[in-house]
Amino acid sequence: MALLITSKCINCDMCEPECPNQAIALGESIYQIDSERCTECIGHYEAPTCQEVCPIDNTVIFDPQLRESSEQLWVKYVALHLTALL
Repeated sequence: MALLITSKCINCDMCEPECPNQAIALGESIYQIDSERCTECIGHYEAPTCQEVCPIDNTVIFDPQLRESSEQLWVKYVALHLTALL
């Protein structure tokens, strides 16, 4: 599943520069995660860095509307980064 930033976000700017897939951007009022680019850091780290750096507990959560397996996230990672390898 992709991750989701909740309304608890305080726009501290900790998550956006840490995202290895450039999936996080400032929305109208809070940061948002692009589900097409979010791999939950699979292919980069053992855990999602946005969750680890967020100073507010339970602000970055797994999106219950977007369930993806580890295999699906890996395929997304490969697709995102394959062009960089070519």
